Amino acid sequence: MKANKMKNRYATIILILSIMLILFVVLFSTIGTANIKVSDTFKIIGSKLPYISSKIDMNEISDSHKIIILKIRLPRVLLGVLVGASLASAGTAFQGMFKNPMADPYVIGISSGAALGASIAIISQIDMKFLGISSISIFAFIGSLITVFTVYSISKIKGKVPTTTLLLSGIALGQFFTAIMSFLMVVYTKDMEKIIFWTLGSFSGKGWEPLLHIFVPTIVSIIVLNFFARDLNIILIGEESAQSLGVDVEKVKLYILILSSFMTSMVVSVSGIIGFVGLIIPHIVRLIVGPDHRILLPASALVGGIFMTFTDTLARTIISPVEIPVGIITALFGGPFFIYLLRKKKREI
Repeated sequence: MKANKMKNRYATIILILSIMLILFVVLFSTIGTANIKVSDTFKIIGSKLPYISSKIDMNEISDSHKIIILKIRLPRVLLGVLVGASLASAGTAFQGMFKNPMADPYVIGISSGAALGASIAIISQIDMKFLGISSISIFAFIGSLITVFTVYSISKIKGKVPTTTLLLSGIALGQFFTAIMSFLMVVYTKDMEKIIFWTLGSFSGKGWEPLLHIFVPTIVSIIVLNFFARDLNIILIGEESAQSLGVDVEKVKLYILILSSFMTSMVVSVSGIIGFVGLIIPHIVRLIVGPDHRILLPASALVGGIFMTFTDTLARTIISPVEIPVGIITALFGGPFFIYLLRKKKREI
């Protein structure tokens, strides 16, 4: 009876968050320099949906408004949802796995590896595409994956990967890559502006193409990650206890590490470096739904999508027509939050 009640509660939370996400997608697609009604945005988006498209009257909506919503704002907002969901899911998994409230997707140096890869592509001026993905995104993706496997290899001790060693290795390698990138910016000053803008993160001018290329692998990774919710719950009580309960802790760590790093590197390769999402969202959601990863993981993904689209809307409208890189907005939220966590941790010592 209690289990059914909990399942119903979880289903209700997910349903409410899903409805909120849909409404925010429409709302944030409406907001911008061009004045478009919310009702018109609903109609424009609805006109592309099966079963209801034939019932929508589009005669009074201008072609320019249709183009703005369907080709500029909607793909940008949906990309924000995907990026936010991925970073929040990865952050939730890392915090559960490391049992560290300050862990996020960049704790093992993924961002630095991606930034260095992108910097090399920009400096080299390599003009190539693979499956429609630009060379900058490809190099960023390769850089982040190399970082993950390097950190994992360094941290492995007698077949095990201690959490502390993994965290320290990630920080050390991340700083090393950041130093190399800074050196490249000093040497290649003409490309400095491009590198800095990319490392601050942005969804500007992305369109449907990058969204469609990363959609399936990212969504699949998020779904598969949710299958480890029970294992994460058991790991929270202690690795030795989890081992005695039949959880292969080291294998679970490896799978979660690969999945979280893969989805993070996928979105980073398209959006650039966007920090603190994976740090903030899991904490906020944990306060609302509790520590059970069966609800925490999907709820964090949905809230992460909402948060990312909200911050991106601020980035493109707060001083319109000038656009602020969205990474700056998330840092403005995340910086004080990180200080709060440090002070909280200090009081516990």
